[in-house]
Amino acid sequence: MIGKNLLADFYGISPSALSDSSLLERCLREAALESLLTPLREPVLHQFEGGGITGFLLLRESHISFHTYPEHGFLALDVFTCGRSDPEKVVEVFRKYLSPSHDQIVTAVRGGGTP
Repeated sequence: MIGKNLLADFYGISPSALSDSSLLERCLREAALESLLTPLREPVLHQFEGGGITGFLLLRESHISFHTYPEHGFLALDVFTCGRSDPEKVVEVFRKYLSPSHDQIVTAVRGGGTP
C-alpha cells in the first residue's frame, strides 16, 4: 500500500458554518496538526458568490481538500495520505467543528495492487 484516499460526505451542516472561511481554514490547519501531517503551504480557500467554499491544503504526505454546498447543508471532504498518517483524524476534526447530522465515509487503498 502506498496511501489511503478517504472521501467523506457530511450532511446536515448549518449553512452559516459552510460559508465561514475562517472556520473552515481552522479545520484544515487543526486537521493537519492532529493527524501529524505536514503542510507545505498555507491553506488556499476560494469563496463563491452564494457562499460555497472550496479549500485545499497541500501536504508533504499529499492533500486535504473540501467543497461546501451551504444550500444543501453538505460538505465533500477528500483526504489523500501516504505513510503512517491517519486520515480518519482529519474527519474527526471536521466533525468536531461542523457537527454534521450524519456522514458517509469511504476509504480506498492506493497503490495496493500488483503490477
